[in-house]
Amino acid sequence: MYLDQSVKQNIERFPNDFMFELTKSEWTELITNCDKLPENIKHNPSPPFAFIEQGVAMLSGILRSPVAVRVNINIMRAFVALRECLFTNTKSEEIKELRNRIINLEQHGATAFKMIERVGEENMEAINDFSEYYRKELDDIYLALSQLADKQKVLSKPRNPIGFHIPEKEIE
Repeated sequence: MYLDQSVKQNIERFPNDFMFELTKSEWTELITNCDKLPENIKHNPSPPFAFIEQGVAMLSGILRSPVAVRVNINIMRAFVALRECLFTNTKSEEIKELRNRIINLEQHGATAFKMIERVGEENMEAINDFSEYYRKELDDIYLALSQLADKQKVLSKPRNPIGFHIPEKEIE
């Protein structure tokens, strides 16, 4: 409670990249997963703040009690130990291996891109050949339909009767 009040009273010392407030869902998940949290913290209605290393350093400027100073020093030592652990456990061989894997991936990527490009060109040629073939087929179909339409026009013209024709007046 005292920490929250001190941080809020000195908020200008804690930019967004030094600390953040947990969301409700993060706070709920933390309570669910951490059995050792004190009960008074578990039932706090507002989510707590989380500090990065620089935020912890800024806390030393606002927290004055001897306990707060000792806790702050221990947290800073934990950050330093974590950083040292990360640097010493990362071996130069691992870095070289990662570098080689990245180079290998870049080379394979360039080769794959060239293959895709070549396949794309071949596909475009095939599509053009395909469309040329169907264009000719469609032209033939259009020509056949035109010829059928012309033939239909010829067939639908009235014809002169064939044979002997008697006018209707003479029949009576």
